[in-house]
Amino acid sequence: MKFEECKLQYQYALKKQEEADEQRIIKEQIREEQRAIKEYERAIAEAEKEERIYRELLNKAREELLKASESERAFAEQRIAELEQQLLEAEMKEARAKSMAEQTRKGHVYVISNIGSFGEDVYKIGLTRRLDPMGRVKELGDASVPFSFDVHAMIYSDDAPALEATLHREFREHRVNAVNLRKEFFQVDLLSIKDAVDTIVDIDADFKMTALAEEYYESLRLQAVEPEFDKRALTSTEVA
Repeated sequence: MKFEECKLQYQYALKKQEEADEQRIIKEQIREEQRAIKEYERAIAEAEKEERIYRELLNKAREELLKASESERAFAEQRIAELEQQLLEAEMKEARAKSMAEQTRKGHVYVISNIGSFGEDVYKIGLTRRLDPMGRVKELGDASVPFSFDVHAMIYSDDAPALEATLHREFREHRVNAVNLRKEFFQVDLLSIKDAVDTIVDIDADFKMTALAEEYYESLRLQAVEPEFDKRALTSTEVA
């Protein structure tokens, strides 16, 4: 009877923990989506401002072209061409931001590693809907790990959640945490991930196959050097 009670208590505690984890995940997803929406709104506003500026400059440049002398025409026409290109880029930027905001399944699937924190051949496969996907990676590196992440791939997709889910299924047997499926770390070689991505999305995805892990290796170097410095300092103090 005692064993059954303990078993029931354990199952209840486990269920409560699962529910708490699910709620935390949902809240994090909501926060991430809110951050993405704010980023889209900011990008749209900035692009609209750029468009207004370039249109005003373009109108002014066209007026100046009408008054330009023969020797000044070439410069004025070049200036107009540059402004037309800048205006086009601002319009494209605004259109992209609006498109991303309207279609929330668009985004980037990233593959990142952190040798100093998790060791060799451990990769996080996640997604972000932000216009600046590197902002999400920086947040992860600033959160609760001692070193920054290395980015091996940043893959744009019209259906990022589907691509992420397919990759997670492909490597489910390689999960570092087999219990909490929101822990998106996999112990697998990078070439296998690249091959899977190339097969799924039918493109030759751009992968950086080497992890720099600069902060980690620099820390190892300093840790190896500092004891020698300490020894020299101690010797010089004793001599003095």
